[in-house]
Amino acid sequence: MGKPLFYEILEKPATSCMIGICSMIWFYIQKKNIGYSHVGLSYETAVEGHYWRIITSAFSHISVIHLVFNMSALWSLGVIEQLGHLGLGVEYYLQYTLVLVIVSGVLVLAMYHMLIQRFKLEYFRRVTAVGYSCVVFGWMTILSVKQPSSKLDLFGFLSLPISFAPFESLIFTSIIVPQASFIGHLSGIVVGYAIAWGLIHGMSNYWALSLLGWILLVFVFSLKRSGALDLSFLEIESVTDPSLPSVRFLASSTGRTLQMSALPNGNVEIV
Repeated sequence: MGKPLFYEILEKPATSCMIGICSMIWFYIQKKNIGYSHVGLSYETAVEGHYWRIITSAFSHISVIHLVFNMSALWSLGVIEQLGHLGLGVEYYLQYTLVLVIVSGVLVLAMYHMLIQRFKLEYFRRVTAVGYSCVVFGWMTILSVKQPSSKLDLFGFLSLPISFAPFESLIFTSIIVPQASFIGHLSGIVVGYAIAWGLIHGMSNYWALSLLGWILLVFVFSLKRSGALDLSFLEIESVTDPSLPSVRFLASSTGRTLQMSALPNGNVEIV
């Protein structure tokens, strides 16, 4: 008999939070009837400055089957939080989740760029990626390197050896779900190996918080620049007040003269 769900949640706090976030976002998308084109990541929208989509695409799921599949796999991978003796653990999980979200998203765009510019496959200009699969495949790959004896449980009845799970899942999802993003899943695997083999390393709480700060900054200003959200409070409007003194140059035969208009009666405050 397994542990009660409450205790498993306490043993996997970060995983539980990620599942909760993705589930709430899915519920919000369904309630507001938001389409994948509004939150997904594509080459065309990225070129237009919609960098915020790297974040929204990762945490958004349009169909309930897609959500359940990804969250079921993520729940099984939550064992990473319990492997502090292998150099993993909760902090490692949170730090490198940030890396997986950002780097895998950038890698997807880089692959699209190569396919479009080098191979002239214009089809990939408008292909839109959405879902947490990049991160799931990344953690699947990291666990396959760090603890190859583990197993990946899906839906509570399907169990895969973790050492082959990344590529088995890549082929399985491509066959069962034709719309699944092969490039997105592959990018998660590539970034996962880069992290597991130490090619991407050195993350600490300081660097994770710094990265999070930059992510939030770019997220907000790309939202503002792309016009996807009204952020008028970030605008700095020019102040033109005819009551303020003006300065001008007057040209004369003897040279240039600096002239300043008289100050108006009363006080002027610039806040």
